[in-house]
Amino acid sequence: MDYKAYFEQRREQHLNELKEWISIPSISALSEHKEDVNRAASWLSDTLKRAGLDNVEIHQTKGHPILYADHLHAPGRPTVLVYGHYDVQPVDPLHLWETPPFEPDIRDNKLYARGATDDKGQLFLHIKAIEALIQSEEPLPVNIKLIIEGEEEVTSTNLHPFIHTYKDKLAADVVLISDTELLAPGKPAISTGLRGLCSLDVSVRTAKTDLHSGTFGGGVPNALHALVSLLASLHNDKGRIAVDGFYDDVPDLTPEMRAELARKEFDDEQQKITLDLDALYGEEGYSYVERTGARPTLEINGMYGGFQGEGTKTVIPCEAHAKITCRLVGKQDPQDILDKIERHIRSHTPAGARVTVVQREKGNPYTIDPSVPVLQKAADAYERVYGVRPVFTKDGGSIPIVEALARELSVPVVLMGFGLPDENLHAPNEHFHLENFDKGLLTIVEFLKMV
Repeated sequence: MDYKAYFEQRREQHLNELKEWISIPSISALSEHKEDVNRAASWLSDTLKRAGLDNVEIHQTKGHPILYADHLHAPGRPTVLVYGHYDVQPVDPLHLWETPPFEPDIRDNKLYARGATDDKGQLFLHIKAIEALIQSEEPLPVNIKLIIEGEEEVTSTNLHPFIHTYKDKLAADVVLISDTELLAPGKPAISTGLRGLCSLDVSVRTAKTDLHSGTFGGGVPNALHALVSLLASLHNDKGRIAVDGFYDDVPDLTPEMRAELARKEFDDEQQKITLDLDALYGEEGYSYVERTGARPTLEINGMYGGFQGEGTKTVIPCEAHAKITCRLVGKQDPQDILDKIERHIRSHTPAGARVTVVQREKGNPYTIDPSVPVLQKAADAYERVYGVRPVFTKDGGSIPIVEALARELSVPVVLMGFGLPDENLHAPNEHFHLENFDKGLLTIVEFLKMV
């Protein structure tokens, strides 16, 4: 089959179908959209059936539905498990959208809508690529399974136990995911690492109430001062995290990996201009690309306490709060890191302050050797369509379910993204470049033909 001609002939039809799906506001985080999430799952189920897939199932959970489908008609051939998600982020702030977020609009060969690139648009590529292979006169070159969830944007709470329970049903030779990015237009990338995640809240308490700064100033502890001192102790002046044992399970970057990351040809000066910064920041001895993809972090995401209204209120605050998240790499265990940070906080709490720590999210990092043969086949597929070989990258974000799939199923995960870094995922005016819609269809077909 001439797949390029096939997709060109059906392009308008495919885009109209995608627009219909994207127009359903499947926001998993907001309870008022629960029925919309169910509608999006039903739409997907019907579409998978029309595409020619078998055993299309909607599994209800305590949260949002999980879909399964397969096409197992290639005996002796590998099985590819495609993962994706149909839920989307909230749309706030709404006034910054140029067009309504659930009224898809094509401008400058870009599809604008919430979910256009994360992840409905990219997942849709797999459905249509599989449909094209099924409709060709040749037998499908691989066996296909799909597992698609509606809770990725809210930490995949119900998918983790689902994978464990049904790992025999989901058994495959490789997992294929499109929920990542190219480096730039015409410059594909394959992610060989995703950082893990953990988070915690820290609260500091001093006196039983706020106190008058004239009457008590200079004689009692200030909760904000104590919190600032405590948070400052988490890093040294070289940008390195000062928590004992934090780097114990962080692997050294090999010369080969550093050389591969350097192929991104990242422009530090342009980044400063883009972000309106006087300087970049980070751990000494590592490049910006290495710091943001291959090294762990500890970030203060929020601080609050004391008087924040207009004018002045001369008080000594009795409480202060902070929110902290870490991105993890290598074999760092989220629970171990949370425990180490909590020990550091308790051992560095200033006199007169009492501290409370609440541990929250936990997600494991994922890494894979780029020399794994199936990743090289993915690189071949990109090269055939884009004309250039992709760069193997380390991505700074976290998709905890990737590590869970790799661990539970004992298979490699191929992260073949078709988004771009500037497509505003999670932000107003999210969009998907249709050049990569077209090329993504062909790249997935090429990959499935050569696995």
